[in-house]
Amino acid sequence: MEYRQFGRSGLKVPVLSFGTGTFGGKEFFNTWGSTDVAEAKRLVDICLDAGLNFFDTADIYSQGESEEILGQAIKGRRDRVLVSTKATFTMGKGPNDKGSSRHHLLAAIDASLRRLGTDYIDVYFMHGFDALTPVEETLGTLDDLVRAGKVRYLGCSNFSGWHVMKSLAASDRHGLARYVSYQGYYSLIGREYEWELMPLALDQGLGTMVWSPLGWGRLTGKIRRGEKVGEGRIQQGGAAGGPIIDDEYLYTVVDALDAVSKDTGKSVPQIALNWLLTRPSVCNLVIGARNEQQLRANLGALDFTLDAAHIAKLDAASQRTPIYPYWHQRDFDERNPKPTQW
Repeated sequence: MEYRQFGRSGLKVPVLSFGTGTFGGKEFFNTWGSTDVAEAKRLVDICLDAGLNFFDTADIYSQGESEEILGQAIKGRRDRVLVSTKATFTMGKGPNDKGSSRHHLLAAIDASLRRLGTDYIDVYFMHGFDALTPVEETLGTLDDLVRAGKVRYLGCSNFSGWHVMKSLAASDRHGLARYVSYQGYYSLIGREYEWELMPLALDQGLGTMVWSPLGWGRLTGKIRRGEKVGEGRIQQGGAAGGPIIDDEYLYTVVDALDAVSKDTGKSVPQIALNWLLTRPSVCNLVIGARNEQQLRANLGALDFTLDAAHIAKLDAASQRTPIYPYWHQRDFDERNPKPTQW
């Protein structure tokens, strides 16, 4: 297992973390999976044996059940693992049961600590940007949590670039604990992260954790030209199945993955994961698995290196014209060094 620096913090994290959105399977999250405590313990065992000691969850996953199951799965070995969880989204029917206000965050962190059976969170993410709460209120509360020892590092997820920069500027201005990580969507069929958030992460020293690195299941090798899609999230539209993308674009990317797969002897998802680990600013991929077989297959993404020709092939197949102003910045880049190909 390779370990990378977590942004500009002193923390080292494995390049793969295990996402526990499949733990519990309550309501909406049943489409992701329904892992129980016994299965979770087995998956944690496999992760630790492979050197993967980072586990990612959120209070909203199955309305806290994911945190509860993860807490039981790591019981007795908390000192061996890193745990990240998140807050912001709705956890009740009251008007203050959501958001990143001081009121909500103080209640949310204590509830997460209780469910996880621990007295500290290694990385605490704001799951989304709360436009109604001043960033100074959110960051001041998070700084208090760090000083109290309840949280060790801070991160943000699903923020726009200006949301992140506004927050970082406020932290610097007021001497508050800073976000050290950005957690966001990035894949071979979802490269919008590169337009604004990647340059921001490189400039500001944020370590990026990638969620849904297999494009909402579309890069598992189960979708190909002329083949019927099987069961699971990839059949779903909207929030359950990710953003809608053009079929031809998806097939073109999968064709390239298939070609690299034949050259390397590695599977389509292993190549898709490995490609992400070559990208600037990326320090960790959040992988999920419904079962032991899927987990072991994903762990196989680490034991090879893509050569320059394979990376170029994947880059070309997945390249799309960015929206304005990014295409303009790309075409007139005399003063804008590019961290990656558009």
